[in-house]
Amino acid sequence: MLIGEVARRSGVSARMLRHYESLGLVRPSGRTGSGYREYSDADIRRIFHIESLRSLGLSLHDVGRALDDPGFTPSGLVDDLVARTLERIAAETELLTRLRRIGAAEPAGWEDVLRTVALLHGLESKSAGARQRAALAAAEDAPVPLEALAEAVLAESDPNAAGALRWALAQAGEAAVAVLAPGLGSPSAEVRERAVRSVAEIPADAATALLRDALAGPDPVVRRYAALALGARRVADAVPTLIDMIVEERHDADAADALAELANGAADAGDPALADRIAGRLVERLARDGVDQPARRRLTQALADIPGSTAAGALAGLARDGDRVVALTAAYVLTLRGAR
Repeated sequence: MLIGEVARRSGVSARMLRHYESLGLVRPSGRTGSGYREYSDADIRRIFHIESLRSLGLSLHDVGRALDDPGFTPSGLVDDLVARTLERIAAETELLTRLRRIGAAEPAGWEDVLRTVALLHGLESKSAGARQRAALAAAEDAPVPLEALAEAVLAESDPNAAGALRWALAQAGEAAVAVLAPGLGSPSAEVRERAVRSVAEIPADAATALLRDALAGPDPVVRRYAALALGARRVADAVPTLIDMIVEERHDADAADALAELANGAADAGDPALADRIAGRLVERLARDGVDQPARRRLTQALADIPGSTAAGALAGLARDGDRVVALTAAYVLTLRGAR
């Protein structure tokens, strides 16, 4: 069979067949009387073998070794091909993700595209300072790819860069909540904490709803951050967790502040009953068996900023408490409340 017919049947161009011949991969078995290359059935089978091995990603050098070297073993080479293929897939997947994020930012022109590319490079920098600058720029002068910002904040360990990323996401408002929500279900405790702290900074109803869900979740750290944020938003569901935090000495000062904000906000809004309920819960916790002296002192201090008669009556009783520190604290707080 002449080279043109071989090319038509095999799909390998005549030029490539000549290249294979120059490399010694396949040599036509004969020549016609006019000197044209003539390929036998065995030659054609070898061509198909070459193409099959090339389809696996083998170089022409490795193809020649595979076909001609009796001692050649494929296992090592196949493992190497698998590793290279995985690297290539990872690179292509990264490129695809980047293109999708640029598209999601809805750039109006190439200047927007270039700014977004610069932002993505900045977020991927090994320098925490560069990541922080990229986050600050994200909300100011570049179309914001929210998925990229969320991925960055959930992976960020530097406190300054993390703060800038949370701020940038908060500027996006409710749209940022959906991209952060999966982080609350991450198997990594660190990622869950970063997610809830990010959601806590978003002033949107969707963020409040997500924080309510987190308050009932199994992760105690997530529950605490959710409670602090909900307390600041005057959501009464946070009260039991906030009191637990005071007892357990987990961000206890912040928890006490959140309870005071809840109680005073309710009183200002004409709902003094909530302040009394908060005071009642604090008093009930003080009376429980198993609450140690330091915890009772923290609970007494928390009562200080709770308005209403229930808190005042509880403090009056605590001023006669057997724990001298508790008694002195309660008496001092009553003096301050009287001065007001």
